[in-house]
Amino acid sequence: MPISAVDTISLAFQHTKRQLAQPFRFGQWLRLAFVGMLAGELGSGSCNFSSPFRGGHQPVPGFPKIDPAILAGLIAVLIVTGIILFVIFTYINSVMRFILFDSVLTRECRIRAGWGRRQDAGWKFFLWQLGLMFFIFGAMVIVVGIPAMIAFANGWFRAPRAHVPALVLTGVVVVGFLLLAALAMAVVHVFTKDFVVPQMALEGIGAIEGWRRLWPMIQQELSGYAVYAVMKVLLAIAAGILVGIASFLLVVVLAIPAVAMVLVAVTAGKTAGLTWNVFTITIAVVVACVLLAIVMFLVSLLSVPVIVFFPAYAMYFFAARYRQLALALYPPQAPPFPVAGNIPPHEPPPFTPNPAPAG
Repeated sequence: MPISAVDTISLAFQHTKRQLAQPFRFGQWLRLAFVGMLAGELGSGSCNFSSPFRGGHQPVPGFPKIDPAILAGLIAVLIVTGIILFVIFTYINSVMRFILFDSVLTRECRIRAGWGRRQDAGWKFFLWQLGLMFFIFGAMVIVVGIPAMIAFANGWFRAPRAHVPALVLTGVVVVGFLLLAALAMAVVHVFTKDFVVPQMALEGIGAIEGWRRLWPMIQQELSGYAVYAVMKVLLAIAAGILVGIASFLLVVVLAIPAVAMVLVAVTAGKTAGLTWNVFTITIAVVVACVLLAIVMFLVSLLSVPVIVFFPAYAMYFFAARYRQLALALYPPQAPPFPVAGNIPPHEPPPFTPNPAPAG
């Protein structure tokens, strides 16, 4: 009987302790924080900023009117830049996922060597992630778009008060489908990075082939994988609470100097005669993104035990069900070297008599 998801917890804790504390190496800690942040082990994040303009025709105080053509150009540049950065970081995330896998498996984080070695696997995972995103977008368009078209064709939006029961029922059905779809996609995402990525890393296959092999395993042990999913959620909640408390304390500590720097910058800008325009808004957004990245890295630095624990938890659970991972996680032991006191006395090689002379 393979090890259960509950019993795997202690193995993952022991692995995390040995990798991070026996011995403690600050350089490894830093590299794991960097890899874990880019691999998305802390969850996805984005640099979101509210618009400096409110709805209607009343501008925000301190923000003069900007030419609509310039504003439209700025928005277009931000959208295109956002899409490009999204694709770039998705690729980086894909490669870093394998570097994190190698780092936890071997208990040694080597970013440069891993980046060169994991390009092929990262590219395959990158294509899988893009395909999954397009699939999710298409599913949302179908689930939301078809009911919306039916409601529009029947005139429900033109006279909503006359069709309240139909609108409410349709809304409940649509939200239910969206929740089920979100749950299914979350399970697919977690199982892909936990159980398909090891296959891709160890055998060089693609994500679709990995799922083709994984699905029969899940069918044979549905209850075991279900318990794993439940335990993963419970452990993630517990880890989220601990990391959230530590992150809150960190933000409180950093807030005072950050606010002071912002006040100094704003005062200096006003003294120099700067006003809000396309250039200053862009600079403010860039600075805010840099500060957000710094905060995210510091949070990742606090979360290194979590970054190591969850991949280790997946490895020890899946190793009992996937032979290639078991061989990598539990390599055959080399014969022990002889210890002092047990070394046999040196003996000369066996004597080989000279051959008799010919003739």
